[in-house]
Amino acid sequence: MPNSTSASLKLTVQATGENSGTWGAITNTNLLILEQAIGGYEAVALNATTGATLTFTNGAVSNGKNEVLKLTGALTGNVNVVVPDSVEKVYIIDNATTGAYTVTVKTTSGTGVAWGTTNKGKKMVYSDGTNVLDTAFTDLSSDYSPQLSADLDTNAQNIIIDSTKAILDESSNEQIKFTTTGSATNEITVTNAANGNAPDISATGSSDTSVDLSLTPKGLGAVKFTSIGNIEALQERVTIAATGTTGTVDYDLLTQAVLYHTASAAANFTVNFRGDGSNSLDNTMETGESMTCAFIITNGATPYYNNVVTIDGGANTPEWQGGTAPSSGNASSNDIYTYTIIKTGSATFKSFASQTQFA
Repeated sequence: MPNSTSASLKLTVQATGENSGTWGAITNTNLLILEQAIGGYEAVALNATTGATLTFTNGAVSNGKNEVLKLTGALTGNVNVVVPDSVEKVYIIDNATTGAYTVTVKTTSGTGVAWGTTNKGKKMVYSDGTNVLDTAFTDLSSDYSPQLSADLDTNAQNIIIDSTKAILDESSNEQIKFTTTGSATNEITVTNAANGNAPDISATGSSDTSVDLSLTPKGLGAVKFTSIGNIEALQERVTIAATGTTGTVDYDLLTQAVLYHTASAAANFTVNFRGDGSNSLDNTMETGESMTCAFIITNGATPYYNNVVTIDGGANTPEWQGGTAPSSGNASSNDIYTYTIIKTGSATFKSFASQTQFA
């Protein structure tokens, strides 16, 4: 009975009674082929336009039998690296080619695994005799509960987080959530600092010269400073109304810090403080908080003034600067009223007010 050849590594399978005087040499060659399959490494130079077909010579060491292959060459087109049909084998492949072209490792008749035009990385793949498939062992996505044994170094690359996904704590609760804006050009830059200096969170962007930084609470929540605040400049929201002051004016503290009526007042008026049209001031503020605002009215030859203050529609009597509530306005001028409202308990407020003439 003559010798035969194994299907995948093309080892010489010696028949009983064959190879007298050469049995040892054939066995040694078989062992070298097994060494290739277990730990062999070889650089395979690819043709620039056609790639390469891996060799599996019967009973001999050959490049397709290696465990690790480094693919080299300057590509000028998309190429294939072909594993012969029926070969079953695992490979670690390093795509070290140059040129922005794809490299596909496939069987002669089947499908394969492709490296993209800019992917010069490493993959572990296997041939099942029909197709070449990706083990995905080199992809983090193949590990459903990845755990780092050392610091994660991004190696000068970005971390990409899908829209509405988050960084979680050890209990799988969201700590920081990210939402995508299409065609975004502005972002936040976080900068640490040396001893004696403050770290920085800044708004940055590639196109805009000036970029605001928005901090948006949920619902009626507030942006809180839990210690001393140091503000270099402050802009407050102003509502300009081209009407004369009369009747009851609803002052919405959630939407403005200054209210300016530019037409002459037509009668004495009531100021009613509230959160806004949907929220009471009581729901807007917590006990122990204060809010300060200004109301600018325009007076013509016949002046009028704020003679009633209410909060959420309920009567409130401010303590006026100087100890006396105003009894008139100032003719042909702007009168500025300032109010500081302190919530002292549930639906309970203390207020302080002043009237100042500007002409």
